[in-house]
Amino acid sequence: MDKIERNSVSNKEVIHQLIGFAMKHRKIMQQYLNETGVFHAQHRLLMEIYRNQNASQIDIARLMDVSAATVAVSLKKLQKGGYINKEMDEGDNRLNQITITDKGNRVIEQSKQIFEATDKRVFEGFTQEEKSALSVLLNKLDANLARMEDELKKERT
Repeated sequence: MDKIERNSVSNKEVIHQLIGFAMKHRKIMQQYLNETGVFHAQHRLLMEIYRNQNASQIDIARLMDVSAATVAVSLKKLQKGGYINKEMDEGDNRLNQITITDKGNRVIEQSKQIFEATDKRVFEGFTQEEKSALSVLLNKLDANLARMEDELKKERT
């Protein structure tokens, strides 16, 4: 068996590696983030509110690619837990001003530390050149998937 045959990897194998990595990463992150006391869906929403502090509930649903009803349910849970406050917009009763409480900000800070520490460990032993090369390759994969998404959207319309 020559060197090329030994090193050839099928598309399927690479896809399985990527999916396996994503699943393992999510599982590990969930275990670490459980320490914050916020469940996965609410945690994701809390971080989205933090990144988009003036966004409406509808904007957040669009950003997260979920229904407004899903966001509403999670917002209620975050509010009940004391992580956010919701206030009705005086000009438009359909809009809510969402603010993060001190308790919510503590979760965000704890989460950012978890993300940073985990990212550092995931890339242990990688050189900057290896990370750059991986980034270029993942960008190519993402561009191919984006084209496929666009094609599917066009087919539906």
